[in-house]
Amino acid sequence: MRLLVVEDERKMAALIKRGLERRGDVVDIIHSGEDALWMARAHQYDVIVLDVMLPGIDGFQTCHQLREAGVRTAILMLTARGAVEDRVAGLDGGADDYVPKPFYLAELSARLRALARRGPVERPTVLEVGELRLDPAARRVWRGAAEIDLGPKEFALLELFMRRAGHAVSRFQLLEHGWDHAYENRSNIVDVHVAHLRAKIDRPFGRRSIETVRGAGYRLREDGGT
Repeated sequence: MRLLVVEDERKMAALIKRGLERRGDVVDIIHSGEDALWMARAHQYDVIVLDVMLPGIDGFQTCHQLREAGVRTAILMLTARGAVEDRVAGLDGGADDYVPKPFYLAELSARLRALARRGPVERPTVLEVGELRLDPAARRVWRGAAEIDLGPKEFALLELFMRRAGHAVSRFQLLEHGWDHAYENRSNIVDVHVAHLRAKIDRPFGRRSIETVRGAGYRLREDGGT
């Protein structure tokens, strides 16, 4: 998943980022509601993790303004304020879920996956394209009965390809999905990882599922290369 975490406590933000990235997610960190308003509109995220106690406009106001601006990304409120009236205020303001601090990272990650599956369009728990299957929660991939071991970046790229099977995906979209916003695209890093992905999901099986779309990027065939 590509996540935006809005948390003004820098130590807490670093802990969340480190924990989620260990699970294979891509996490952007910002520290104010004002920054969240433009970041959420400038980038495509699966879920926004939004703290309530922020400097400037608080999390409730940020959530409300995001919805007013037409941002439909799932929002999870994360805060020490666990009173019922605060949870109600967050959910009524447009949030999709609410987790009080302290929390277990495993539960937070599971809730984020559940929210990402909903998305603007309902997302299946396990993705299937032809013989390819991908389980985002278990972080496992198969072609037919054979399980395939993928690195974190390869897994992230394949997940995006499978969610958009049959459609061209640009190098910029792949970069956005697999690397955080601090990464500067000055190399062929996307092409290198796509080549590694092809070497694992196609070559050993005599398949050609990922097509190069000249001038556009790449496309996963709708039949999964079968």
